[in-house]
Amino acid sequence: MLPDKKTAERELEIAGHLNPGPWTNHSLNAGLAAKYIAEKCTNMDADKAYILGILHDIGRRVGIVSVPKHVYEGYVYSMEKGWDEVAKICMTHSYPIKGKDFAEEVQDEEIFIKDYIVSCAYDDYDRLLQLCDSLALANGFCMLEKRFIDVSRRYGVSSTSVSRWNATFGIKEYFAKQMKCSIYDVLPNVKETTFMDIPLWKPPIK
Repeated sequence: MLPDKKTAERELEIAGHLNPGPWTNHSLNAGLAAKYIAEKCTNMDADKAYILGILHDIGRRVGIVSVPKHVYEGYVYSMEKGWDEVAKICMTHSYPIKGKDFAEEVQDEEIFIKDYIVSCAYDDYDRLLQLCDSLALANGFCMLEKRFIDVSRRYGVSSTSVSRWNATFGIKEYFAKQMKCSIYDVLPNVKETTFMDIPLWKPPIK
């Protein structure tokens, strides 16, 4: 199950009041990117893609947290709402290379997350949101390379970063074949946003 569009948009608005920041505009743009791409794929529902997109980071409603924490919190919150399809996307959008995304030793929420991801069968909505998460800045749509650098400047790189990037490029090509065009052809102002000089966002000091 998943909420309707109005409910999903309201949930994101509430979450933005709980934890203000550019992540809400990023989520809206991820949802729009998912919608535009899904509209060109005969086997996908564009409204469903949009809803999953705008709620993929809903776990950030609890505050400024790590990747595992927001993934886990989004899953828990969505399951409490009965939105199992949203809960799945909250989990899968951050792990394009599945079990290889995790260190050998995991702890706390990551134990549950790793078990879930390793046993999970990804579908086209999981792949789509892994892609759109890397196409959406708070300011608009951008080339994948721009988003990869944006995230790396804020959080650093890991031993799996290049593998994750390569997996995302593979997903881009997967959808381009379905669409019979470049994904960038359906994303408005992608060139302008990619070359926009955007200051690096840093969490406020409390």
